Amino acid sequence: MKWEGNRESDNVEDRRDGGGGFGLGGRSIGIGTIAIALVASYFLGVNPMTVLSLLSGGQPAQVQQNRPAPGRQSAAEDRKVQFVRTVLADTEDTWTDIFNASGATYVKPTLVLFSGSTQTACGAGQSASGPFYCPSDRKIYIDLAFYRLMQQRFNVSGDFAQAYVIAHEVGHHVQNLMGISGKVDRMRQRATEKQANALSVRLELQADCFAGVWAYHANQTRAILEQGDIEGALKAATAIGDDALQRQSQGQVVPDSFTHGTSAQRVGWFKRGIDTGKVGNCNTFDARQL
Repeated sequence: MKWEGNRESDNVEDRRDGGGGFGLGGRSIGIGTIAIALVASYFLGVNPMTVLSLLSGGQPAQVQQNRPAPGRQSAAEDRKVQFVRTVLADTEDTWTDIFNASGATYVKPTLVLFSGSTQTACGAGQSASGPFYCPSDRKIYIDLAFYRLMQQRFNVSGDFAQAYVIAHEVGHHVQNLMGISGKVDRMRQRATEKQANALSVRLELQADCFAGVWAYHANQTRAILEQGDIEGALKAATAIGDDALQRQSQGQVVPDSFTHGTSAQRVGWFKRGIDTGKVGNCNTFDARQL
């Protein structure tokens, strides 16, 4: 992915203290255990910190993320921050143009970099939950350690695959601005658990499609894609499908508990966005078949 030298966003809030860990004290556990907690939080509705406590023998767990001391971020860390700022800026330019074309105004989100845990308008944010978007404060939250997790746990790497993660969360911000998120939340409050999960799947798949829409327009305008980039993003979408994660974590698939969509669905909707570049083609809620 061609990104170096492009504009960097100023809408990044850096809350990293450089010390790493969750600040809970007690036994230390590795990043592989974070992955288990992440999966559990996705599918079992369990607070990831509870899982971390159980896996550490019932004692509060401190996650070792091997971060540099305060004020001494590594060159690799600095480059990753530059990458995040550049990708966010690219989404800002793309969605500003798309909104302007329809007579609307795009309100840029803030991306928060944090280490371990942080407070949000949606409650406590934790690394073990993965990157997320909070509609209440219009902020995207990400711990850069997640990118190591993608490579180590799911064997997914490459700049464009990592950009896909940011673009997906920006997709949730777009849904928020368009009023889609609020409407879905109201529908979920009146729905059964199975129906609420199904609505969540459609919301997540639309965010995947919006990520593809961003990539289409960014490449048309700034030629960001290189050979193998799309394949890398599709590999990432495949790795984080509900069926793939459930099969990996519990050895079986429970479709009624899906909240993000299968690997095939995530790949399909991302491809729809990147192939057409049209927001109107991302209406997962009217789709008879996902």
